[in-house]
Amino acid sequence: MRKCIYGVIVLLLHLCAEAQEYRLQSPGGQLTVMVGIDKNSMRIRLTKQTEELVTLHNPGMNIQNHKIDFNDRQVKSIRRRSVNEMVQPVIREKSGAYANQYNELVIDFKGSYTLALRLFNEGLAYRFLTAAKDSLVVLHEQLSLQFAAGDTARFQASESISSAYETPYEMQPLSGIAPGRLCNFPFLVQKKDGRFLMLTESDLYDYPGLWLTGTGTNRLEVTNPAYPQTLDYSGSIYNHGQVKTRSGFIARVSGTRSFPWRIIAVADQEADLIQNNMVYLLASSQTPAADFSWVKPGVVLFDWWAKNNIYGVDFKSGINTATAKYFIDFCAARGFRYFLFDDGWCPKENILKEVPELDMAAVVAYAKTKGVDILLWVIWSSMEKQMDAAFDLYEKWGIRGIKIDFMNRDDQQMVAFYETVARKAAEKKMLVNFHGAYKPCGLRRKYPNVLTREALIEFEYNGWTRLDNPVHHNLLPYIRMFTGPMDYIPGTMRNATHENFRTFGDYPMMEGTRAHSMALFVILNSPMTMLPDAPSDYEREKECTDFLAGIPVTWDETRLLSGKIGKYTVLARRNGDNWFVGAVTDTLARTLELKTDFLKPGNYKITMIKDGINADKRAEDYVRAEMPVKAGDVLKMNLAPGGGWVARITPL
Repeated sequence: MRKCIYGVIVLLLHLCAEAQEYRLQSPGGQLTVMVGIDKNSMRIRLTKQTEELVTLHNPGMNIQNHKIDFNDRQVKSIRRRSVNEMVQPVIREKSGAYANQYNELVIDFKGSYTLALRLFNEGLAYRFLTAAKDSLVVLHEQLSLQFAAGDTARFQASESISSAYETPYEMQPLSGIAPGRLCNFPFLVQKKDGRFLMLTESDLYDYPGLWLTGTGTNRLEVTNPAYPQTLDYSGSIYNHGQVKTRSGFIARVSGTRSFPWRIIAVADQEADLIQNNMVYLLASSQTPAADFSWVKPGVVLFDWWAKNNIYGVDFKSGINTATAKYFIDFCAARGFRYFLFDDGWCPKENILKEVPELDMAAVVAYAKTKGVDILLWVIWSSMEKQMDAAFDLYEKWGIRGIKIDFMNRDDQQMVAFYETVARKAAEKKMLVNFHGAYKPCGLRRKYPNVLTREALIEFEYNGWTRLDNPVHHNLLPYIRMFTGPMDYIPGTMRNATHENFRTFGDYPMMEGTRAHSMALFVILNSPMTMLPDAPSDYEREKECTDFLAGIPVTWDETRLLSGKIGKYTVLARRNGDNWFVGAVTDTLARTLELKTDFLKPGNYKITMIKDGINADKRAEDYVRAEMPVKAGDVLKMNLAPGGGWVARITPL
């Protein structure tokens, strides 16, 4: 009998020695993480007060030849620290400073790897670090995310893991996501009580992006694009450099390195999604700090989407020197900083030579006399082949930045290409706009010259689909904008109601009212905001154009005043002493209240562009109005279906 009791005690002591649990709380004490580790499993459980939000099962990596074994979970040591600081971004894309406050738990394992967890009041981030002498081949990642029954998700899905992240957002129960279906980040989960969880990543360098796959249950699995083995250069040059065959691993990396941060942000309401800065805060900065004071955010006019459809001139419009000077003159007159030559300025396979009708050196010199800078569009596969020569030539010409397009991948090779472009552009003091791109992962913190990127359905889709619509506009601020600035291209003067909208590529329009289109200029964030129409269209609509020209693209403060995802958005941004407010609705007419208690006490002048009385029939109908307002006043905003409201508020 005594032997049996002794045996049970020994077994219990042995089990207790193997099973370990570590607790981490957020600075405000509302969020808690419990990390449970035993010989066979690891669990990371995130809770808010008493509600279990998500459980992560067995995060780790499968390394070739088990050079590091993530299933060896023997804990060597733990470390803790707390951080409370303010971070000032080089580019004030949302505000002048971000609060960086978190508690950190670092667990070192005997198998030469480390798990680091940071718990902010706004959510959880974790990453792995390895310490091996030799290089490692990562075969695949492992992670299961278990959610509660009834949780729903809004997300983009893709038929291929080679993706431009340009599919429409879907909404369905997690259990309705079919087994193996590919879903990219950012991925937004909504709990039954309305609380949100945002899943994404940050500090992605020399490693493939992370994707989610469905299981047909409330569990999600992860996957990454495998390392390219061969690339395809047949067919259209727009598709050159896409993956033809893949290797049996996802990455070959240095043995000693850190891996990307995985983020699970927690938002009680929509405003918390707007205020969250975890992607930026978790990203690496320049070490030592480099001088990026030469980076100048601004508005960009470009030629491609308007198809150079200008009129009232005495020359034939097209991709030529005369048309370029016309665009440049317009930019100079309105104070727009940049003109972009988009697709067509050069042979696509040779980005070192402009088309015969265009004298690039003369155009750049002319633009300089007008205080306008020139940007160039390039296709990525040509840039890869001609990169050094291209940057040298563009520097000689005086080009201030590039828009690089059609990457449509986020495997390790392509992620490394992004950093190479950002670094070389920074060396030449040039800006970067990534199109045909994966989601932002914090690259802009290390390279502030990366001002914006695509990774969304944006205005250009109106040329051939109805996917860019007022409902979509009320999803973007809460999902895609969470990860960073986005090149949506707002502010078109060609507006249509739902009934009158048509897809017409050579003369595109937007579904939504004039005021709706202009409000997106404030709501959808980009320090390099592009305008789609030709100067002739903006000259015809001088009152609206002048209003747009007075809206900044960098901000000292951003606030969601009210909003419901997919339905309506009222967002305010401050630049200096001036506030700008944008409001948009979905397909329903709405009367919304604007409470001006966000203003400092005092008297102000408000200048508005709002829906006209007939905007429900003729989307171009708008009214410009001015009136005095006192801080704390409540204003009524009457929005037509697909309508909008935009205002500038200045102190008296």
